[in-house]
Order: sequence, then structure tokens, then C-alpha cells
Amino acid sequence: MTSVGGTLVEAAPVWARRAAHAVPLCALPSGLWRIAMACGVYVGYSEQVLRDVYDIPGWGIAYVVGLSVLAEVAALFPLLLVSERWRPLRPGVLGPLAWGVSGLLVVVAVWQLVVLFTVESQTYLADGTARVVWGLTFAPLLLIPVLMVAVSWSYSVRRRGAEARSSGGGES
Repeated sequence: MTSVGGTLVEAAPVWARRAAHAVPLCALPSGLWRIAMACGVYVGYSEQVLRDVYDIPGWGIAYVVGLSVLAEVAALFPLLLVSERWRPLRPGVLGPLAWGVSGLLVVVAVWQLVVLFTVESQTYLADGTARVVWGLTFAPLLLIPVLMVAVSWSYSVRRRGAEARSSGGGES
């Protein structure tokens, strides 16, 4: 147990730590795929599609690389829920924020599935190997909402237990 804001909080269980560390790893393949696209590596889009739709080369490079960096930084958020060393937010703020982020990630995942199955998103990407590679790099993103909900739940349970102990409800 560690003291956070004067309240003893249990250490995160091993499974929650592993789930929190898996989130950035799930975001990494798609980010690398986007960066490869921005660098001009063939990822399944023709030069005309890159130029006309994604504005690459041009401002699209900054957008695609910025999106990759932002996604990876955001994927580090669950580590705050299992860290015992550094907490930039009070525990009372971190819990509701984690649940809000979890809900948002579920909505985004559903939205990504809708985009995946729309006709327009299917027409730009080449068939064959490029589509398989694309699928393999973006598939791990669907695990992020599940992992984030699990880590948020673990944090909430530990936080409630700490609050109960500090109010005298868990004292023996």
C-alpha cells in the first residue's frame, strides 16, 4: 500500500499493470503505419490518393505524424492509474476522468468500426497485402477500450477500498 493524498491505496494488481502497459503497445502499430505513410512508404494508397485525400506531401504529413504522437501520448494515460510514484491529479479527479476516457474510447472504437465498413473507406486502400497489413496494424486499437475499462475498474475498486478504510469502514 502507498499513501496518496493522505489515503492508503492498494498497489494495482499485476493484471491491471499489464493491461495499462498493453495500451501504448496496442496504439504503436497504427502510429508506425501512419508515420510510414507520411514518409512516403507505400502502405496501400496510390500517390494520387495520398496527394488529393490526405494532402501528403503537404500539411497532411504534420496531421498524420501529429495524430500518431497524440495517440501514443494519450495511450500512456492508463499508466497513471497503476502508478504508485507519480500522480499529477488528485485521486478524486483521476477516477471520474478515467471513466470518462473509457467511455469515449468505447465510442471511438465503435465509430472506427463504422468507418471501417463504409464504402468510401474501402475504396482508397489497395486490395491484397496492403489491406492485410493495414488490418493487422489497426486491429490492436480495438483492444484499447477493453483494456482501459478494465484498468479504470481496477482503479475505482482500489480507490473505493482506500476511501472506506480512511473513513473507518474497513478498519478491524
